[in-house]
Order: sequence, then C-alpha cells, then structure tokens
Amino acid sequence: MISGELDPEQLGRGKPTLRSFRAEPVELPGARVFQAMFEMTGAAREAVVPPALHPTIPAALVILAWSCPESPFGPFSLVQVRAQVRSGVRPRGLVLGALCDTEPARRELRERWGFPAELGRIDFRQGYDGTRLLAERDGKACLEIVALDPTPLAPGDVQYSATLNPAHTERGLRLVQIEPEVQATRSERLSARLLHFDAAAWNEPRLDPYHPVSASVASADIHIPGLRYVCRPDVMAFVGTEAV
Repeated sequence: MISGELDPEQLGRGKPTLRSFRAEPVELPGARVFQAMFEMTGAAREAVVPPALHPTIPAALVILAWSCPESPFGPFSLVQVRAQVRSGVRPRGLVLGALCDTEPARRELRERWGFPAELGRIDFRQGYDGTRLLAERDGKACLEIVALDPTPLAPGDVQYSATLNPAHTERGLRLVQIEPEVQATRSERLSARLLHFDAAAWNEPRLDPYHPVSASVASADIHIPGLRYVCRPDVMAFVGTEAV
C-alpha cells in the first residue's frame, strides 16, 4: 500500500488552531451540495499527502461545495479542495485548501473543526440545465466548474467521504476527522468541465486535476457532529488514531 510523503512540518504551515476538541454539533438545513472528482497526474499523488494516509490509485482530487442558507453563524458558502485518500482502509478527503464567503463562518469553521478556510467570493448557481461554481480569492478567479445535463438520482445514491483537516491542537499537529451527515432529499448526476483551476490559490501548487470522473448536486440537510477522532500525520492511521 502506497503512503504519502509530505513532511508533516510542511503540512502544518499556516493551518488553523482548534479552540478545543469539544466542538458542539451544528445543523445546516436546506443546503445545496456540489461534488466533482477529477483524476490528477501521478506526480502529485504521494507529494501532497502525509505518511499517515494512503493516496488513491489513480490520484484523485475532489472539489466539494456547500451553500448553506441557515447556520448558527449566518448564511455562508464553503468550497473545499480535497485529495482523496484512505486512512487505514477507510476513504477520506484530506482538505488541502478551502474558501468561505463570510468572516463569521470562516472563523468558526477554522476554530471548531480545523477547516483551512480563507475568505473569498463564491458564486454557486444551480439551474434546470446544470450547475456553475465560481470561486475567487483576493479578487482573482481560482476555480470555475460548469456541470451540465442533470440526470435524477435517488437521494441515497450520493455519498461523501469523511473529512480530514490538518490543524494544530493541544496535542500538536493532528488530522482532525469530521464526519458530516448529509441527508439528501434530491440529487442529480452531472457532466463536469473544469474551466479554471489555480492550484497555488488552494495552498498546493502541485495539484493538477485534468480528467473529470464524476459530479453530482444535491439538496440536503447537513449535520456536523462533535469530534470523535484525530490522527497523527507522521505515522500510519492504524497506530496514530486517537479518541478525543
């Protein structure tokens, strides 16, 4: 099994600091969720993943966006750029970069759950003929996806892997496991085109997504539970996973 090669010290640069391990559960009703997976070039496979995790073969990048009209910290949108990995045998999404469009939500996402969210502009539009996702950081476009030809799916047909956020904690740098429960009420399969992707704006210039694999959009209620596990980034998850 292939393991990542990213130096944990490099992984931790600029990452958030958790307020504590006692994050309260949060409800995000009436959200829209867009997910698109792309193959990456093999050069980025081990390079962007720490030794605790195992990159997929072929290397895969997942772009996951939430548009949340209600939350304890106001309406917000969030875009995550994730390397698809395994922690032990379980599929996970390692968040390499993220943008949030409001400061209150950005602060809470960073301090409660370790999302490496920076402030940016997000335009998430869904119509009868498809979905468009545009993200900007520092006034410059860093992501644009158009996904067309929606085909209805059963709500339960869409699946999302749990999240791993590199963050500084009272135990040191850890991969913080977030397990959002997404209860979809409607979902559609789409054909995605990646029109623009600025890897450096997502904190990892070696990312190179090039071939679309799958895309979906869903209407859903999202429940973010309290934290249960963190993982050391420097040893395999079989021995480095810790209950909190």
